Amino acid sequence: MIIKPTAFKAGSAEGILTMVKQNGFEIIKQKETHIPLETAKKHYEEHSEKPFFPGLIEFITSGKVMLVHLRKDNAILDLRNLMGNTNPEKAEEGTIRKIFGSSMTANAVHGSDSISSAKRELEIFSCLF
Repeated sequence: MIIKPTAFKAGSAEGILTMVKQNGFEIIKQKETHIPLETAKKHYEEHSEKPFFPGLIEFITSGKVMLVHLRKDNAILDLRNLMGNTNPEKAEEGTIRKIFGSSMTANAVHGSDSISSAKRELEIFSCLF
């Protein structure tokens, strides 16, 4: 999981981590850091041809984030449910994005969408932990 720059800057990291822990996740590692440009491009490379890619890269590298390696049975699905819809306006009440998000981009958190994505993302960010 990545706690994104706007949520981190707003002081929401602890509230988000509390929600995550209350929902049975174990925090394996966490680190406050800035994501370097090349790391961000590699992380979001599947979107590199899309028109929103430059803005996405600019946003994720715009400030400090918190990288969080989580563990739990059914972690991917459970975290996706806890995060809520990508659009905070459409997210269900009580989800991270409904509580802490403000827009599609500034939606507070990123979470892997599959086991293969999680493995890939952990590898990409391993140099930053």
